[in-house]
Amino acid sequence: MSARIAAVPEEIGSLRRLSLRLERIRTSLLRLENSVDLTPFGKRRESALNLLHYIAFRRFDLRRDQAHLTRLALSSLGRSESHVLYTLDAVLDWLSRSHTVPGGSRGSPTGPDPSRGRKLLDRNARDLLGPSRRGRGVRIMVTLPTEAAKDYRLVRSLLESGTDLARINCAHDGPAEWTQMLRNIHRAERALGRRCRIELDLGGPKLRTGPVRPGPPVLKLRPKRDPLGRATAPALVPVVPALRPGAAQEAGRALPVNGEWLRRRHADESVELRDARGSPRALRLVLDAGGGLLAEAWKTTYLTSGTRLTARSPRGRKDSTRVGDLPPSEQRIRLSVGEKLVVSARAAPGETARLDPRGRVRRPAHISCTLPEAFRYVRPGEAIWLDDGRIGGTIRSTTPDRLIVEVTQTPEGGAWLAADKGINLPDTSLEVPPLSPQDLEDLRFAVRHADLVGYSFVQTPEDLDRLRSELSRLGRPRMGVVVKIETRRGFDHLPDILLAALRRPPMGIMIARGDLAVEVGFERLAEVQEEVLWLCEAAHMPAIWATQVLEGLTKSGQPSRAEVTDAAMGERAECVMLNKGPHVVEAVRALDSILRRMQSHQAKKTAMLRHLHVVERFLAHHRSFEADRPSPSARRPRRGGRRPHRRAGGPRTFNED
Repeated sequence: MSARIAAVPEEIGSLRRLSLRLERIRTSLLRLENSVDLTPFGKRRESALNLLHYIAFRRFDLRRDQAHLTRLALSSLGRSESHVLYTLDAVLDWLSRSHTVPGGSRGSPTGPDPSRGRKLLDRNARDLLGPSRRGRGVRIMVTLPTEAAKDYRLVRSLLESGTDLARINCAHDGPAEWTQMLRNIHRAERALGRRCRIELDLGGPKLRTGPVRPGPPVLKLRPKRDPLGRATAPALVPVVPALRPGAAQEAGRALPVNGEWLRRRHADESVELRDARGSPRALRLVLDAGGGLLAEAWKTTYLTSGTRLTARSPRGRKDSTRVGDLPPSEQRIRLSVGEKLVVSARAAPGETARLDPRGRVRRPAHISCTLPEAFRYVRPGEAIWLDDGRIGGTIRSTTPDRLIVEVTQTPEGGAWLAADKGINLPDTSLEVPPLSPQDLEDLRFAVRHADLVGYSFVQTPEDLDRLRSELSRLGRPRMGVVVKIETRRGFDHLPDILLAALRRPPMGIMIARGDLAVEVGFERLAEVQEEVLWLCEAAHMPAIWATQVLEGLTKSGQPSRAEVTDAAMGERAECVMLNKGPHVVEAVRALDSILRRMQSHQAKKTAMLRHLHVVERFLAHHRSFEADRPSPSARRPRRGGRRPHRRAGGPRTFNED
């Protein structure tokens, strides 16, 4: 190789220039290392050191150099996340030993080698998430549904199918249901001889829509129909004993009736009525699988509280009762592009726009917000997204108690906005407490019963300090913490957050892709989630791949091709999270199989080393590093490429963000 290079002066010159660029990059790594006090990191010092090296490393655009290194059959540096300085030194050492490039004295490498980097990541993942399974290095986390509090068989099936961690979402249910879930988990652990770690996920300062004014108490029974409108299957609803008068039936579709009347009924009996529209209807009673009675309707039927039901005995005698108290029907607000929506700080129920007889808006649609203190930070012209980004708008005016929003984006034909849907303000810097009073109450439950706690909407390193202080006060300073990155501000501060997490382990990062996609833009989500994975690996920090993994399979039992591919990409994280759904057990089995197959094909991935803007915010705080700018030769685009542009406060880079 050396002889061939010696015969080609142009190649020798190219190698010299490559070596000089890499030496300058190495100097930058060491300069940032020396600007940070590594004493507080203790046993995580190696990881903090490597993360600093990676932050400095990714300030440079090395794509041309990667291609050059590949032609030389050397490391392209694209898989150096967990061992940056070691890989860089190995390349420089080869260039020096090739007898074409003068070698400088670099001393001993100060970062981990590839084997050590892998061991550090594995150790940190094991400390936080527990051991992995034989044949599958990636853990599976499952969000437990409410049914897990009552259905032990469901919980046992989840553990048998491959669940390693059970997630309890504190935004739903309450301590009574959580306690029952925990009992079922521990019972299944004893039966299977298998450990399942438990995460309690704090709700956090999540902005959500408030209640919508309910509609009348009505139960609609609608049979299935074919394209010609012919009924192909009846509507079915359980017939249950009514609660005491004045108490509406609990959530869930059920037809409440007098208990004595119900005991006199039997299968195949017909019940006559006139529904809410005055239309004559008949219901047929049938048995369900558990032996209870169902009402079967072959025509669309509207039942309200007090609807008279009449059964006939074999001798023709009438036996009547009335429908008990039904819950109010859930309502939604209809929105279309161009309409106005008032988001209010007052806890008044939301309503659709009111129109005058000529169809003009007399009062615009309005809905409340669960976190009105956020209003003080919002400015006109900023974006607002509702319901996981399905509805987009621009804030036109603000007051301390309301926002006027112009709807700018909905699905074709408009959209329905319901209660308890997420609100995202990606352009707004919200200075709200990271732990709400409810979070602090839930945290007391978590420290007594859970292995780790999920920390929502983390935006700065100070947020981690606040949680660790609370955990220390509650007697569990070393409790595992999963830091959820789900805002643009949280992503922008990720290098600082990772360093703070390394000072107070065990911690991991969850890529909460639902809110994050709304915050950074759906078109940027793919690259942002990659950057989170790279930075986590550089810090030897376990990452959790979350949100809508195998969502179609979980909800309907039928996966899409795209979501199977997405699940396979989760192999690059240390854990993949599934959400709840009717087919979650099948989803766990499928994910277990996908991850086992992918493990034999790939381990993480090779990255193209373009400049990362996410590192600039961190580097701006280290002024001693500012003297070292990426060399012009390392940033020059190839002939015919786009011209570089200047971003405020940062180096010249390619216009790719």
